[in-house]
Amino acid sequence: MPNVDRLDYDELARMGAWEHGEGEPLHVFVADPKARRNKELLTCHVVSGALPTAALMRMAPGVYACSPAFAALLYSRGRSFGEVLTLLMEFLGTYSLPPEATLPIAWGGIWPDERSKRDVEQAHYRCDPALSMAELRVLSRWAKSSGYHVFREAVRIAAPGSASPCETVMYGMLGAPMRHGGFACAALPKGGVALNFRLDFDANAVRMASSVPYAICDAFIPSAKIDVEYNGAGHEKENARIHDGQRNNGLKGMGVTVLVINRDQMRDIVALEAIAKAIYKAAGKRFRYYVDGYRKSQEKWLNELRRGVGLPPA
Repeated sequence: MPNVDRLDYDELARMGAWEHGEGEPLHVFVADPKARRNKELLTCHVVSGALPTAALMRMAPGVYACSPAFAALLYSRGRSFGEVLTLLMEFLGTYSLPPEATLPIAWGGIWPDERSKRDVEQAHYRCDPALSMAELRVLSRWAKSSGYHVFREAVRIAAPGSASPCETVMYGMLGAPMRHGGFACAALPKGGVALNFRLDFDANAVRMASSVPYAICDAFIPSAKIDVEYNGAGHEKENARIHDGQRNNGLKGMGVTVLVINRDQMRDIVALEAIAKAIYKAAGKRFRYYVDGYRKSQEKWLNELRRGVGLPPA
């Protein structure tokens, strides 16, 4: 029974499973409604059926926590599609936001907490992916309840490989279906959109790139032979500009066109639409909307994605 006096909150805090002073209760599973012990620092959730495979992970002797995939599933209830997709993309990607970003984003706030409407460069850290698409698909098949329809749809659209929050937003806008507010580039043939795709150069492209042997493409669209790059503040530094110029020469030698999206354009739906049209044209496909009220859907979708990573509304 999860009695408060039998829980070592200090030890849980040291393990990162709970935080002091944030008004956030400890959430625990119980198998029977009679086992509920809802107190000031404790909230019980009844799960009477069998949990899905790998729903729990062992943190310490006698201490278990939700796996990243199962935590994302539980988080999805009552959340917008954009918020759930951005969380899955972070878990599937190679970046992690700092711990201090977790609660502001979960509570619908802005991180960092800037009072102006202008975007700030968000700190994020490189890491290995927390889960795989295979894990998410297994869980998606288990989560048959109508309460998990947002999670199932997010799994269907999510992609591995994002390296930053803004790359996730960029993929959400370019890749998601038009019914959600995206431009449906992920549905293009030959794999749609591949995030952080390594493209090895041939001998002539290596010479054009001053011996740079390959390029990592932020978002590579094989059918269009286009690399879409998100340029944050880091690309403005001199060394980064030199390297970008060399890699872009190598990509040109491979017949790949580079399109660059900056922070301002990530707030500009008309600019993103023009980029999507160029991608479709290069892929030999006709760009055509098949939904009504698409501009309002796009604005709503963009702000859901931004909210999911803690950015202010566009």
